[in-house]
Amino acid sequence: MVLNANGIEFKELNEKLRGSDNKITVNGCCGQRFIASGMKNKKITIEGIPGNALGAYLDGAEITVKGNAQDAVGDTMNDGKIVIHGNIGDAAGYAMRGGRIYIKGNAGYRAGIHMKEYKNKVPVMIIGGSAGSFLGEYQAGGIIIVLGMKSGGKLVGNFPCTGMHGGKVFFRGEPAEDIFPKNVCLKAASADDMKCINEQISEYADIFGLDKNEILQSKFTVATPDSNNPYKQMYVAN
Repeated sequence: MVLNANGIEFKELNEKLRGSDNKITVNGCCGQRFIASGMKNKKITIEGIPGNALGAYLDGAEITVKGNAQDAVGDTMNDGKIVIHGNIGDAAGYAMRGGRIYIKGNAGYRAGIHMKEYKNKVPVMIIGGSAGSFLGEYQAGGIIIVLGMKSGGKLVGNFPCTGMHGGKVFFRGEPAEDIFPKNVCLKAASADDMKCINEQISEYADIFGLDKNEILQSKFTVATPDSNNPYKQMYVAN
């Protein structure tokens, strides 16, 4: 089924999506917010540029964007998958608690902020290019992977993992250590670490037509919190 979003306000567009077939292509998308909010059991392809909070509270639907997306992609997402064939704005995966977000290009500031996990729900975000400042800010769980492909060698902006107290952030290569706060431990990814991301990297490579073996054979650095109370290190005088 094909929907033309040209001139349609987001509430009407979401009503049409909920009442449509399970497989939908949306043409003419131009900045509509909250597309597919809370949806499940849908496969949605978007041609154009969706507005803020694409897939907010997503609960199992799959969204593919054939271009760029704006801020807050996957806000508080619970399950499902979002694939972006371009770049995304700020705060992608805010409070994300399940599912996967795959970005071919770059991410703006605060990607993965407040990401969390619970039991068997482990959210994953893969950024193919570089990430902006404050990546993984206050991260409590889940996995973020930055591949740095075609990003001019820069992996991440300033202050990554500030306030991080759970989860892992993987970097393909070696980011500068002096941009990280004291509450973060950086080390070369071990064989066991790499096993944790093998499936996700393989899926990502298949989606974007990349060589998964080339990616997985690269050296990765992994960032984890080194204290159960990172805030003490940040805000309390010794």
